[in-house]
Amino acid sequence: MAKTFSYYPGCSMHSTGSDFSASLKAICKYLGIELKEIPDWNCCGASATHIADHELGYNLALRNLILAEQMGGNDVVTPCASCFANLKHAEHEGRKKGSGIAGQFKGDVTVRNLLEVIVNEIGLDEIKKHTKQSLHHLKPAAYYGCLMVRPPEIMQMDDAEDPVMIDNVCGALGAQSVKWSYKTDCCGASLSVPRTDVVVGLISKIFTAAQESGANCIVTACPMCQLNLDTRQAAAAAKTGQNFNMPVYYFTELMGVAFGLQEYGNWFKKHIVNPLPLIEDALSAPPPPEPEKKKKKQEAAAEA
Repeated sequence: MAKTFSYYPGCSMHSTGSDFSASLKAICKYLGIELKEIPDWNCCGASATHIADHELGYNLALRNLILAEQMGGNDVVTPCASCFANLKHAEHEGRKKGSGIAGQFKGDVTVRNLLEVIVNEIGLDEIKKHTKQSLHHLKPAAYYGCLMVRPPEIMQMDDAEDPVMIDNVCGALGAQSVKWSYKTDCCGASLSVPRTDVVVGLISKIFTAAQESGANCIVTACPMCQLNLDTRQAAAAAKTGQNFNMPVYYFTELMGVAFGLQEYGNWFKKHIVNPLPLIEDALSAPPPPEPEKKKKKQEAAAEA
């Protein structure tokens, strides 16, 4: 039975994050998640409105929740970490105020991130069951960014210091997520235009840490983070003198590849760092040894 949610795409899904949009829609259809787009939705106010005028930012986000309630009260799912943060703050504040200039908020809907919905509504076992091609060749550094899990009392999603949902999804697909300490550091996306120098410095640290951890790619769930990391990688390499050439995937893209969805090539056309060679290596790699065979091989090597 399909699980139905009100869907808030946010501005990025119709522009810079259109590849994320295409992959998540394909994945949701495949897994039986029905997304009903909120009619006449508006920008949630990211990134500047909530800083320039709190009341305006609050009501911009709140209006979308009111529209979702008018649709029938299904939980609101959004894929963008920035939209998730703004809508979640509006939900939190709206439950106290009850209304704003946008109208009356009853509190009948809960804002949820797409990643959390897939992990908790579909489940890792189901993801494993649908995985036709193990991605064990990939060693991703799971990157959550600074908005998805903080502040924890409002976001209520995963551990604020050491989130694991992307790691667990990658693990269910067969990939071997690396351990690293930069998974919730800010990439500086909101400063991309006014302070590019600051952004390049932040990204340099992120890629250096990912590379030192042994990662061969970065996996994220945020269109702003993906765009920033992907487009600024060359500048970060020039700043540090290092050779950064690391694909930055959306977790939904990797799910589509592992599930055998052939349209994944269309999702990669907007990527700056070519993501296909690593995927092709993963798909052509021999299957991982079965646990029992691997154990016997290790025992035989120990005896020798």
